[in-house]
Amino acid sequence: MSDVSLLQILLANLALMAGAGLQGVAGYGIGTLSAPLLFLISPVFVPGPLTLNAVILTVMLLVRNRSGLSFREVRFAIGGDVVGTALAGATLAVLSAQGFELAFGALILTAVILSVAGLRPRLTPQNSVFAGAASGYMGTITAVGGPPIALIYQNEAGPLVRANMSAFFLFASCASVVALVFSGYIHLRELGLLAVTFPGVLLGFLLSGRLVRRLPFEALKPIILGIAALSGTAAVIRGLLTYLG
Repeated sequence: MSDVSLLQILLANLALMAGAGLQGVAGYGIGTLSAPLLFLISPVFVPGPLTLNAVILTVMLLVRNRSGLSFREVRFAIGGDVVGTALAGATLAVLSAQGFELAFGALILTAVILSVAGLRPRLTPQNSVFAGAASGYMGTITAVGGPPIALIYQNEAGPLVRANMSAFFLFASCASVVALVFSGYIHLRELGLLAVTFPGVLLGFLLSGRLVRRLPFEALKPIILGIAALSGTAAVIRGLLTYLG
């Protein structure tokens, strides 16, 4: 892990702590908040180490929120995720480093647009399949799969949202790990980065248990989306400059 410094590891832990805390409160957020920040700290933290951290986080959150789970509703989104993840794996297999930066930035900006578009789709089987596919594709490439699923759960009660989204993201993160392994984005280095960044995720999870009924997620949403938009734009610009240079 000679390509990352101690300062970068500390900053990555802070970014993951914030994202894990947000996901514990709102049902999603480790991707939307942490992925753009991690990319700016060092691209080596995404998508592999972040996705591996997300697997562990969603296991802990699902155990915490298991009483609110309704698998009958979330199964359709899981079906869509399989398709989206497979397409993302095929995309990653042919992307160059410059292409990855461009795709990362473009999909981050897409996630921001979805979050601010004011769309209010109902929680139906068809919408769940489409949202699951979009989430699987975006989540595998960028580790930001929350916004499509959040759209269909925005009118539901908090316990149902946290439980069902935890179940979906557990499956989606595991599927993304498989796709990332086969497309060459997870090696021993990523496992080492998981080990040194998981403390931030654990702290965020523990903090979220205290904040879940106190933190106004809607008040934080503009800040989170602003960070994502800036970093997504930076990734696109950096990819274009590298490609043109």
